Amino acid sequence: QLQLVESGGGLVQPGGSLRLSCAASGFTLDYYAIGWFRQAPGKEREGVLCINSSGGSTNYADAVKGRFTISRDNAKNTVYLQMNSLKPEDTAVYYCAKARGRRCFGADFGSWGQGTQVTVSL
Repeated sequence: QLQLVESGGGLVQPGGSLRLSCAASGFTLDYYAIGWFRQAPGKEREGVLCINSSGGSTNYADAVKGRFTISRDNAKNTVYLQMNSLKPEDTAVYYCAKARGRRCFGADFGSWGQGTQVTVSL
């Protein structure tokens, strides 16, 4: 059974860092692009970053450029989102999702995790 489980969220002060994990099971991570998305209260879900099966990344959100990075460890079947210099506006539920193919460009994300809450506040 295909499953994506996010973890690593929590409360952090502005300027702090968090690393989110997306643990995959039920499929081989190597063959698929994985994306991170977020949804803030009262706002639509937006893409953050995506990583191809080959390891190349695509940035979906200008607001996180230079602060967030995405990586994958296929041996652990896990994708990470490293978030640095966090701001209050980064507060959201963060989701990971599996694309139907290997690439982020034009990807169709068909499977989603349950999300993990990130709150950036004093």
